Amino acid sequence: MTRRPRTGSGAAGPGRVGVPLVPTVLLADADADARDMLRDALLEGTGPCDLRTVASPRELAAYLAAPHEDVTKPPPSLILIDLDLADTMTGTLDAVRAIKDDTALRRIPVIVLARGPESHQVEAAYDAGASTVIAKPVTFLALVKLVKVFTAYWLEAAALPRPAE
Repeated sequence: MTRRPRTGSGAAGPGRVGVPLVPTVLLADADADARDMLRDALLEGTGPCDLRTVASPRELAAYLAAPHEDVTKPPPSLILIDLDLADTMTGTLDAVRAIKDDTALRRIPVIVLARGPESHQVEAAYDAGASTVIAKPVTFLALVKLVKVFTAYWLEAAALPRPAE
């Protein structure tokens, strides 16, 4: 028997039907220290969530290709991708495009994280299909504050669609 993530009945707000009670956040970042810092910020700054991490575009693709019934790799409610995930910005944006071109994944919000993004990087990320672009904070305290804001929006306030079947 396969287990699917339990989903809410709308009690957490409008549009919450179909969203797992404990949302899965998938972080794609090549920097192990950045992954650890974001994990710590999520633990300190949000309600319960299941953080999964990958370190390369190939690992990201493999995780997202896993069948939804695989309880070891639940479908993410939110994807965070560091702009420096691949060797080039183009490689990272190709990963964003691949997510948005996939009918089973395109509804998942994709947040691109970038160190002091320049306007051409922001425009390219949105053109690739990013839901939003966020500048990576420099300090841990600023990261915790940012995590509280974006998780409150994306995981608590935003009306998210059901995952595609």
